[in-house]
Amino acid sequence: MALIENDVIITTKYGKQPAFVACPDEAGSFPAIILYMDAPGFRPELCNMARRIAKNGYFCVLPDMYYRLGTIRFDIPRRTDEMSVLIKGAMNSLTTELVADDTAGILAFIDSQDKANTGPVGCVGHCMSGQHITVSAALFPTRFAASASLYGVGIVTDDANSPHKMVDKIQGELFYSFAETDGSVEDHEITDLKAALDKAGANYKMERPAGTLHGYMFAERPSYNPVEAEVAWDKLFALWERNLK
Repeated sequence: MALIENDVIITTKYGKQPAFVACPDEAGSFPAIILYMDAPGFRPELCNMARRIAKNGYFCVLPDMYYRLGTIRFDIPRRTDEMSVLIKGAMNSLTTELVADDTAGILAFIDSQDKANTGPVGCVGHCMSGQHITVSAALFPTRFAASASLYGVGIVTDDANSPHKMVDKIQGELFYSFAETDGSVEDHEITDLKAALDKAGANYKMERPAGTLHGYMFAERPSYNPVEAEVAWDKLFALWERNLK
């Protein structure tokens, strides 16, 4: 399938946020999906994921969530301990309030695009953005109809505004896939999230595929699990098909 691809600037409450956008090069408009990036940031690998989403009939927006810090590009294949410190600092620069402000801008951008359907949207977040898809679904409950987290971190914290404490506001369907082995997520975080979702009566699916490591969907990582990655892709597209098409 041929695609329309553009590097765009989204106006947010803070300023101008760069983003990559892809959708089918066909007549009509398409359901919108926001691809929230993982901690290593905006890079070609994520653009390829956006293209895959678009090829399945969606208008996909991949925002650069670190834009307040300038233009940051990490050379992940050559990752060092020093680079990891910088990645952690960039990740920790984001707050619930900042992501909410940016999401409002992204939704307004989507609504202005002829190729994007108005109304319900979907989203997916890897790693650090497991928390961000949860918060977005909670703060914009009438817009996010289908939200997914892959090996998400920071979803359950001790903070008063921890994302898992917001799930009672979510109206859309949720999908959480945690890695079987993940040093960034403790077992109690998964059980606490499940308890919160159950208490809220949320419409969700949760899994922990055997043999998976953190980052198992990224083909350029040593942790890549091609079989489980494809299973997860199938579940993502089924989630969006149910709720957006």
